[in-house]
Amino acid sequence: MEYPSLLIERAVEAISKFPGIGKKTALRLVLHMLKQPENFTSDLSLALRDLRENIKYCTICHIIADTEDCTCRNAYRDTSAICVVEDTPDVLAIRSTGQYNGLFHVLGGRISPVDGIGPENVNIGSLINRVKSDDQVKEIILALSTTMEGDTTSFYITRLLKEENVKVTTIARGIPVGSELEFADEVTLGRSIATRTIFNQD
Repeated sequence: MEYPSLLIERAVEAISKFPGIGKKTALRLVLHMLKQPENFTSDLSLALRDLRENIKYCTICHIIADTEDCTCRNAYRDTSAICVVEDTPDVLAIRSTGQYNGLFHVLGGRISPVDGIGPENVNIGSLINRVKSDDQVKEIILALSTTMEGDTTSFYITRLLKEENVKVTTIARGIPVGSELEFADEVTLGRSIATRTIFNQD
């Protein structure tokens, strides 16, 4: 694509590095910003700089926060359960369901030997320490991706918690709501049959 200005080209190149944004979308965003008042872009650049320089991670659960001591244990949460996820977007997704009111623990990734990511590269050690140091924790819920790496991570955590007095569970895996059975893959369909539950008539 030929650009009318080197400055526009540089801006497009930078914005198109965001996931899901191609060159055409990036160009539309750049041209949109040029039509806005000058304070629009200055406010945006300031917000992005503050985000990069001042964002913190909770030292307990590793969720992205404004301070290193976030609201992990506020009065509105069930402190007997910890839901283990790979990253902060997973926390937001689970919270949005309104079906879980417990604590979280963000691993910051998953074990993947092929990519050189071992247990020491994710926040597994701090999870084990949380369980060992807190008698209130009764259940660990593994909400990791249904991939080989996710399953490997879940297996590793389960093995480390074997001697602890906690119940280790995993989120149900089955057929998505609104989907046709014939289009489900064999693994998903098999897990759905194996983890079947009582039909609720209410």
